[in-house]
Amino acid sequence: MRTADINTTIVDGYLGLLDNLSANNKLDLISKLTASVKTDLSNKKSSFKKAFGAFDSSKSAEEIIEEIRNSRVSTRKIESF
Repeated sequence: MRTADINTTIVDGYLGLLDNLSANNKLDLISKLTASVKTDLSNKKSSFKKAFGAFDSSKSAEEIIEEIRNSRVSTRKIESF
């Protein structure tokens, strides 16, 4: 079964459950689903934007370089098979 077919089956199942709701309850559900989708979209956009930007530090470039160089560990130990 393809993914689109599975998704259609799931949606049809939910529609069967929702047939017994009153018109007011259906409208309330529509508004809540719409708000949920808008929130999901805005969260995706903001999380994407947060992935980019300038590195923020109070240290100077020289201090950061020195810290990186001092944190390096090098061992010349060769493990046997």
